[in-house]
Amino acid sequence: MRLKDKVALITGASRGLGRALAFAFAREGANLILCARGKKALDAVAKEAQKLGVKVLATEADVSKKQDVERLVATALLTFDQIDILVNNASILGPSPMPYLIDYPTDAFEEVLRINTISPFMVTKALLPSMIQRGQGSIINVSSEAGATGYPGWGAYGISKSALDLMSETWAAELEGSGVRVNAVDPGDMDTEMHALAYPDEDPSQFAKPEQLTEIFVHLASDESRDITGQRFLAQGDSVKSEG
Repeated sequence: MRLKDKVALITGASRGLGRALAFAFAREGANLILCARGKKALDAVAKEAQKLGVKVLATEADVSKKQDVERLVATALLTFDQIDILVNNASILGPSPMPYLIDYPTDAFEEVLRINTISPFMVTKALLPSMIQRGQGSIINVSSEAGATGYPGWGAYGISKSALDLMSETWAAELEGSGVRVNAVDPGDMDTEMHALAYPDEDPSQFAKPEQLTEIFVHLASDESRDITGQRFLAQGDSVKSEG
């Protein structure tokens, strides 16, 4: 019960890694605020999480829209009076098959950056005052290997994740001494719908299940990591390790 009495907000919680994190956090005792754009799938996750004995608030929201973010955070704080953990997980891949930048539609490029980079900024900004006031909080941004290397075809997605990594470092530096820490986690290749879109011809069984990659998130969400901030972690490998 490493997260007992804590409250965690997870975006993009209806499937994939977000869904796995909801269950992992609930098993460790955290009450949950779950959000996603698809209500039916979100409600199903919330129902399963509640069976683990925690309180769950499921809110349909599009975190790329400022009014939805404001409503989400206000409702969450009204319900729980505190948010200790934020996982900025919601993201999109962009057009599939993935075009090279020269062929990338401008509106699609803007949408990917809005959801993958600007949304985490807005949610973090909205939550920070309450975290700073309490002098504690853990913010975890979900990164990607595509954000560290300019792979052909990964265009807007890779660029958005690179920006998210730098934003994580910037938030961490600016919040030094506040008790609020900010880190990024690259989960690596996972057996998810997004990965299937990116690599439709590959065998998904060769990739890790999201449920296998939750430990580093639990660690960063818990008080075990109270002195860790401004780091980028790899969730896969022989052991969990930090980059730079």
